[in-house]
Order: sequence, then structure tokens, then C-alpha cells
Amino acid sequence: MADIDLDAFASRYIAVWNEPDPGARRKAVEELWCEDALQLLQPPQVMREAAEKVGMRTVVMEARGHDALEFRVRTAYEEFVAPGAADFRVRGDVQRLHDLVRFSWVWAPLDGGEPQGGGLQVLLLGPDGRIATDYQFIGL
Repeated sequence: MADIDLDAFASRYIAVWNEPDPGARRKAVEELWCEDALQLLQPPQVMREAAEKVGMRTVVMEARGHDALEFRVRTAYEEFVAPGAADFRVRGDVQRLHDLVRFSWVWAPLDGGEPQGGGLQVLLLGPDGRIATDYQFIGL
């Protein structure tokens, strides 16, 4: 298992979601995630409630591979960061247990106001230290 600086790793992960340059963003995706990596997203509560109303008890969104991950990161950037009022940030400690890394993050105003969103990342690392599976739980 690759030895990594946890704080630097989490900072690199969050930085890709704030990256305005498409080329740099794509390069970061390729450096952070394995080629066939999978991101599983637990949707926000409002989406889970809407799905439950129509009988769907398990709602999971997924993106697999560099192209899908880059698309996911780009659309999040365009919606949440590009308008220029807020960005994503690591919140609290980064922890590792063997090949799992976990940390919390927030989406917060640049002016220092209260976070408007956030979540928890649980990352399963491959032997080369890149992300093999990325579990994202939305909600503070």
C-alpha cells in the first residue's frame, strides 16, 4: 500500500472540484482516480425522499472511469464553484485505516459565511495509492 500524506491527499482531492482549468482538472482526475474507478454518491436527502415516494428505497448514483468522473467533477464545478461565491474545503481531520481514507468537506461562501452544504468522503485506495472506489455521502 502506498504511503501518502493524508492532508495533502485530501487537499488534492478537494482542489480538483474547485479547479477552473479543464486541462488541469482532467489531469488531476487521472492522477487521483484509477482508470476504472467508481464513484458512488448517496444523493441529497430531498432526492432520496422523492425516490422513496415512488417506491425506490435504495437510491445510489454512480460514475465509472475517467471520462465519467471528469464529467461529474466539471458539472459540480460549473454549478457550485464557477459562479464565484463559494468553494469546497476539507473540514476536520483526515483519517486512514489500511486502504480506506475518510474526511469531511464543506461547500462554503468565500466571504467566510456558514457552510451551505457538505458531506463525507470514504475512499478505497488501490495498490498504487489512487482511488479505486469513492463513496460520497451528501449532507452536513
